[in-house]
Formats: sequence, C-alpha cells, structure tokens
Amino acid sequence: MTTTSVPAGVDATGAPASGRPRATGWTTFRALLLRDLTVLDKGLGEFLANTIIQPLMLAFVFTYVFPNIGQAVGGTEGAAKFSTLLVGGMVAQSVIFQGLFRVALPMGRELDITNELEDRVMAPTTVTTIALEKVAAGALQGLFAGLVVFPVAAFVPATPVFLSVNWPVLLTITPLACTTSAALGLVVGSRFEPRSVPMLASFLALPLAFFGAIFYPWDALTPIPWLKALVLVNPLVYMSEGFRAALTVGVPHMPLLPIYGVLIGSTVLLTVAGTRSFRARVLS
Repeated sequence: MTTTSVPAGVDATGAPASGRPRATGWTTFRALLLRDLTVLDKGLGEFLANTIIQPLMLAFVFTYVFPNIGQAVGGTEGAAKFSTLLVGGMVAQSVIFQGLFRVALPMGRELDITNELEDRVMAPTTVTTIALEKVAAGALQGLFAGLVVFPVAAFVPATPVFLSVNWPVLLTITPLACTTSAALGLVVGSRFEPRSVPMLASFLALPLAFFGAIFYPWDALTPIPWLKALVLVNPLVYMSEGFRAALTVGVPHMPLLPIYGVLIGSTVLLTVAGTRSFRARVLS
C-alpha cells in the first residue's frame, strides 16, 4: 500500500480541512494576487529591465540599424511595412515570454528552495484557487510586457510605423494571449523538476521565437508547405497573427476564426492540465 503526504490545512482533494475559518475563494484569490503584485512592485526595476530589453533590441536592430545600413531585412523600400508587421510579433513575443517565464521559473524556486507554495496551500482555500492565481498573476505581467512594446515601436524605428487599431480584436486577443502564456508557464513549472525548468525554458525560447511568425506573416511560409504546417503547433504563431489583425491594415494575417479557436482551446486545455499537475505536485 502506498501513502501520500498531504500538507497540513488541506484534505486529499485540495480543499481546506474542516475546523478552520473558510474565506471565500475570491477573497483568498484576491489576497494572493495582491501579494504577488506587491512583490513585483518591489522588484519593478528588475522586471522592467527584463521586459524591455528584448523588444528594444529587436526594434533597434531590425527597424533602426538595418534600414540605416541598407540591409535587406527592413532596409529596402519595404522597410516601413516590415517595421509595421514586426510590432504585432514583438507584442506577442513579449507577452508569451513574460507569461511563461514569470510563472514557470519562480515556481521551481518556490517548490524546491523556499517552500513558499507549501505555506500557500495552508491558506483556507483550494489548491485550484492557488493555481488559478498563478495564471492570473502571470497573465497580468504578460499584459504589462505587451504594453511596453508600444513606446519602443513609437520611438526606435528609423522608418514610420503605421498602426490601425481594431479595438474589438485587440481587447479580445490580448487576454487570451496573456492567459494562454501564463497557463503554459503553469504546465512547465509544475510538470518538470525545479532544477530542469530554467534549462527547459531556455530550450523553448528559440523555437518559439524563430518559428512564431514574429518576423514574418504566417502566410509567407507558403513556399515551404511542410514548415507552414509544422509551426501551427506553436501558440506564438496565433498570438503574432492575432496582434497583426488587431494592430495593422494591409499586412497579411491568418483568418480570425482559427486564431480565436486555438487561443481559446489552448487557454482552457493548458489551464486544466496545469491545474491538475500543480495539484498533484503540491499534494505529493
């Protein structure tokens, strides 16, 4: 017979043990989220540096240096169009990397070193609430990272950037992209050993970026049909295409129906999978 160790304060299902005052799920969720945002505020300088450096370097090299030295990418007569299509990709990249890494990497530390998650599990709430709070906190950080791209895109490029905001699309794609990214971070952080999470995150970064339609529309891969089909497993493709649909006119993008379908499906599936693996990890 095998036995399972259950942290104090919860039963085997992840619900708070009886005999303790029960706070509402929303009250505890809000308190945990506020705590995470307070911690983020204390390390705001580091967060800003990590958030801004990647889009700043991308914009500087591809939309400032290349046009000024006459390089083909962003340096020909299509430089302005390239700068415009790059904005959607930069927003998507900032969102997914912050959402993924700001959930997965701290979780490894909290599980293996600080044991902070064990303390949270002792709160009068369910493990599911704690997992969903992790997703919400990561999504908010991804949202902030996406917003940082706009001043970068406004001031860095040497060529004009022509944006035309489709507000209904932007206001629906953004929360889906942020939540999908954070839910992916929950899956990675809870399914792999803490010591392997940083290496795995680094391993994921390059394929996600280079095959995520950041630097080119997905339709541009038509001459390479096998690659065009293969990259469809990458959630960043749908985020990049979705933000292009929301921010530009005249730049080709994937139809909105598959974009919404995949992002909604990914959000649900990754959140459910991440919550289950998080519960199993914490209660083991």
